[in-house]
Amino acid sequence: MRRAVMAAAVLTASVAVTLTPVTSSAAAPYKGANTAAVQDDFNGDGYRDLAVGAPGAANGSVAEAGSVVVLYGSKSSVSATRRTVVTQNTSGIPGTAEPGDEFGTAVAGADLDRDGYADLIVGAPGEDVGSKRSRGTVTVVWGGSGELKGATAFAPPAGFGDGMTYCGFGMSLATGDMDGDGAPELTVGSRCEGASYTGPFKRTGTAASTYREPRMGMARGVVMGDVNGDGRAERFWLPGPTDGDGRGPVWLDRRGTSVDETMDNWPLKLPYADGHTGQIGDVNGDGYGDLITGIADDSAGAARKGGEIQVLYGSAQGITAGQKPKVFHQATGGVPGTAEKGDRFGWSLGIGDVDGDGYADVLVGSPGEGVGTRAWAGTAVLLRGSAAGPTTAKAAAYTQNTASVPDTAEAGDEFGAAVHLTDLTGDGRAEAVVGVPGENTDGLLWTARGASTGPVKGGSFDIPGKSAGITVRNGDARFGAALPGVHVEL
Repeated sequence: MRRAVMAAAVLTASVAVTLTPVTSSAAAPYKGANTAAVQDDFNGDGYRDLAVGAPGAANGSVAEAGSVVVLYGSKSSVSATRRTVVTQNTSGIPGTAEPGDEFGTAVAGADLDRDGYADLIVGAPGEDVGSKRSRGTVTVVWGGSGELKGATAFAPPAGFGDGMTYCGFGMSLATGDMDGDGAPELTVGSRCEGASYTGPFKRTGTAASTYREPRMGMARGVVMGDVNGDGRAERFWLPGPTDGDGRGPVWLDRRGTSVDETMDNWPLKLPYADGHTGQIGDVNGDGYGDLITGIADDSAGAARKGGEIQVLYGSAQGITAGQKPKVFHQATGGVPGTAEKGDRFGWSLGIGDVDGDGYADVLVGSPGEGVGTRAWAGTAVLLRGSAAGPTTAKAAAYTQNTASVPDTAEAGDEFGAAVHLTDLTGDGRAEAVVGVPGENTDGLLWTARGASTGPVKGGSFDIPGKSAGITVRNGDARFGAALPGVHVEL
């Protein structure tokens, strides 16, 4: 792990990447930073792109330092040949690759500087900072016309994690426009406390403001999205399993972008909600974002046998404390599969409109699912959205033994360790993207295009990590372990 002293300032200075140095883009034309398309389009060609983390990848001779591959979308979807590989050994990227940095454990995209191009955000929670083991860092690689063009390292706010070790700053990332000014905010999760940065951001290395989230104690996961239709994102904290609550509490942050810590702004605990991971999307088509959470750990009675997901519906009043979630698990009628101990149903979540009917669908990863006698081969289950929310009608499960899905299910593949639904081809229907980090020593990504009938298995394809530029040395690269979205390591 890297042992370099990081400044306590909000951001360090911007540096040029290997391609073309750029100056600050604060005066560039604003094209809509908080739109879904711009949040995903790093090179400005009009197609959403895909960031894939490989936290165990080698950087040259350095084993298990971590890498991120950006696969560029097009009319024909993504491919291994249209890509950019980013590591801490890439020229112009801050830091130095060291074993165990875990660069690429979390990935996200947002137009932080409001120039109309998505910026790549990468968490490296294993990074040592000075004498503090696994303090963690976050890096932003700036998007631009045709390419990613510059990088900045984010340091935690002053006082972050004082007296604490192994914080893992950057283990989760979330972005959203919380104050309605068109400039997304960035929130970073860790094992110690959260850190928030208020946009707009400048490439010179500053945010409008920054503050810690010490009230949460542990803020491993964070989700942001508009659940009340006012054009401003709400923020939900997912601390993960806590003493006395193995299912994981869910907190609605009422502070917004203020540093005020009065009791009036204390986060609201949602007493009926649970979750270790989460996503927000409109699954019932009413114009309000809905919160989907997953509780995959069924040890000690944390989740239902095999794991579960919960749905909390947004409204003009947002998501309220009295609301009880709708629950799905593999013992729910119509959900494919059989609930078995350790399936990890809900380990990862993807939300997007696969069939173009106006309702967001939910893809649920279950990497612990056995396929035949092959333990931890993994599966992904699609639940279709409807006016009533997610439904088991036309629900489908996918494994590497499903007809027309490439490859073969093997023990330990972990198909579904990460999942994502996003429109990579611009046809209005989201592709299903599934990470298979346990495939061989490099890992794998499976992609199927969206259609009115759901993900099309015929013509779906794999992208192995090595084909995408990932290097393996003395360990597993785990390409596909991270896709955009929240996952909390237990």
